[in-house]
Amino acid sequence: MFVEAPELSSHSGIRHAFFTRQGGVSEGLYASFNGGLGSQDRPEAVAENRARMCAQLGLPADRMASLYQVHSAEAVVVAAPFPMNERPKADAMVTRVPGLALGIATADCGPILFADPENGVVGAAHAGWKGALTGVVEATVAAMEGLGARRGAIVAVLGPTISQAAYEVGADFMARFRDEAPGSDRFFSDGSRPGHAQFDLSGFVRLRLEQAEIGEAAILGLCTYADAERFYSYRRTTHRGEADYGRLISAIALTP
Repeated sequence: MFVEAPELSSHSGIRHAFFTRQGGVSEGLYASFNGGLGSQDRPEAVAENRARMCAQLGLPADRMASLYQVHSAEAVVVAAPFPMNERPKADAMVTRVPGLALGIATADCGPILFADPENGVVGAAHAGWKGALTGVVEATVAAMEGLGARRGAIVAVLGPTISQAAYEVGADFMARFRDEAPGSDRFFSDGSRPGHAQFDLSGFVRLRLEQAEIGEAAILGLCTYADAERFYSYRRTTHRGEADYGRLISAIALTP
């Protein structure tokens, strides 16, 4: 139903989960633990799934905050869950409010959970290639510092993400990285088609975390594309010609 990271679970004041697609009530393409507010799944099924996620974190059903994610580098401070139609357009959030879960939705992009257990600040970020390139990691760390976190005390873990073997990109993609992230050639390997390459999103995110000079950065190393039983994948859905896909939720909270 969910995966934990030892780097986070070792801290008693932090609760977190990288939820899989198993353990919910959704059906069909969304089977079964879809937490995506933007999917075309039945709203009542998504609500029940998210309530179960909160329960796994030891929280009431209405204590998970979510964003309207737009592949940006915007981070916001959160004090309470947002109404459905008032979710800010951003891709990271931070809080120091106990008992409030920060829930990031992904389906190949990288979910990053952050915590400074010493100073009681947590964060969550949606790091697709665009957000990772334009600064979502840096924005999250800066927002945490604004709440009193210490950069060197922050632990961050990247959850289930599409692997390099499954992530083919084109020449324009590579050119943008060469222009905006000098030295990023090491995250590209030869593709199966001329003019294409395989991109290591997890490796690039790890670099961004290291460059942010946080205390500890870890990667779970789980591929969303390759493991259809446990994870949703936008790219796998596209390759199969399916109409929609579920969203995985990765969440973190300070204990109430």
